[in-house]
Amino acid sequence: MTNGQADGAGTGQLGDLTVNRIGYGAMRLGGNGMAGNSAGAPIDRAHAIRLLRTAVERGVNHIDTASFYFSALRSANELINSALSPYPDELVIVTKVGPGRGPSGEWLDLARPDQLRGQVEENLRQLGRDHLDVVNLRRIKQESIAEHFGALAELRQAGLIRHLGVSSVHPRHLAEAQEIAPVVCVQNYYSLDHRAAEHSGLLELCRAQGIAFVPYFSISGTQREAAAAGSDLAPVRAVAEAHGATPAQVRLAWLLAKAPNLLAIPGTTSLAHLEENMTSGQLELTERELAELDAIDG
Repeated sequence: MTNGQADGAGTGQLGDLTVNRIGYGAMRLGGNGMAGNSAGAPIDRAHAIRLLRTAVERGVNHIDTASFYFSALRSANELINSALSPYPDELVIVTKVGPGRGPSGEWLDLARPDQLRGQVEENLRQLGRDHLDVVNLRRIKQESIAEHFGALAELRQAGLIRHLGVSSVHPRHLAEAQEIAPVVCVQNYYSLDHRAAEHSGLLELCRAQGIAFVPYFSISGTQREAAAAGSDLAPVRAVAEAHGATPAQVRLAWLLAKAPNLLAIPGTTSLAHLEENMTSGQLELTERELAELDAIDG
């Protein structure tokens, strides 16, 4: 495959915002995952800025981040601001709120609804924006998200947020949120070997309603916050070898083939892997290959 652009897989919608289906997830730039696990040595600042600028030059116009993506030396939001501000008009930055972290990085309890404005304003400050394009409410085990989502809906009405989404939810939470305000995206754990969103009907529900489905851990799969394993499942390796591709590219190509409303946000700190991810949009899998990959179900 030749050098790819992020538009190789076409475009999708986040409400009225059009984005290329291959985006970029900034979690690894901060050096800490959702579980607070260290992702290794902090990324070199100059390298991180080059990585972000290269991604945008290659057509990435959908970046996923959060103010809690930080370590002792690096903040994903600050790196994004330094690398890309003033932001291109077509660039959509999606962030999330809900989980809390103290200044030293310790994970706190889920923010109260009245604390969400502070989290939104922190994202605004770090990113240097006067409004946020999309804010996802990240659910942390609570049975109902109505009060938290309602607080974000008020901030949307106030003009601090353009669109709202939800993350780590079940179908009932999506319905609950939609009773309060429009939902433009659902961001859940979903990969070739983790299909909970498929089995629950959430993936099909989003497709039927035209809501963007944005999976995280789509390449790392069961490795979650850790980097993807050096080896992969036998069917994935076989398809990769047949196409002269990498297992990561096969995983992304399978993902993009699942539904037109599916938007990928693979994260990486490697320029080489960024190139692979961009090229995945050119990888066309056969019906037989897709069926063989579909048969994998973790």
